[in-house]
Amino acid sequence: MSDKITAVKLSRMKGSNRIVAVTAYDYPTAKIADEAGVDAILVGDSLGMVVLGLDTTLPVSLEDMVRHTAAVARAKPRALIVADMPFGSYESSLSQAVSSAIALAKAGGEAVKLEGGSEYSDRVRAIVDAGIPVMGHLGLTPQRVHRLGGYKPQARRAAEARSLLLDAEALAEAGVFSIVLEFVSEEAADLVTRRTPVPTICIGSGRRCDGQILVFHDVVGLTSRPPPFAKRYADAWSLMRGAIEAYAREVREGAFPSEEHVVRSKERIQL
Repeated sequence: MSDKITAVKLSRMKGSNRIVAVTAYDYPTAKIADEAGVDAILVGDSLGMVVLGLDTTLPVSLEDMVRHTAAVARAKPRALIVADMPFGSYESSLSQAVSSAIALAKAGGEAVKLEGGSEYSDRVRAIVDAGIPVMGHLGLTPQRVHRLGGYKPQARRAAEARSLLLDAEALAEAGVFSIVLEFVSEEAADLVTRRTPVPTICIGSGRRCDGQILVFHDVVGLTSRPPPFAKRYADAWSLMRGAIEAYAREVREGAFPSEEHVVRSKERIQL
């Protein structure tokens, strides 16, 4: 597909086009997001909380991510497919990180994302050297929620903003093609955006980044308690519940199935 978005194309959008990204986890949501014209689809480990009912992303396995990445890839989107590297899939060693990234690439991921700053620069380099583009992730890193003390805003003080910038610069030097900034102050996000050569894609980090990303389910209203930085553009929860309620009512009343929904035999059947 000639207009397919690649990691290289997305990286070159910095300073020219605002990047639109969505987190999606399966074939139908990826298909919808791509038809809507997004630039990137992240198969996020947030699937643990959004679609698997877990309390955190920590229990999500590499096998989970491979399965959901493959489902998204079957939609054959124009958008770039980025697969999250889950907790425990890259921390132990360079070889573990490369092996995990390769597994996600074989499942259809066209790039991978990993959480953490300069401490994981060597992982970034190793994965990039293996031929797989890497997206960084700084600020609120859900895989380190216990160390952070909860899902709280990050980089609200000058020293924290400087530390964030140093991490972003280290990731850019290591070879990432973009960086997700999650739930950091708008001022800190602006600093990183201006001072790093790769695009910043923000979630809950203000208006001055090179792009934005939200979870598909938050955008369409399929989550009961979306994060404070998400905007709901529809109420799919109520729409879908209403459809099931109507179906249940018609079944109980004998209205469904009707004549148009049945198959009739071609000849008289007698016992």
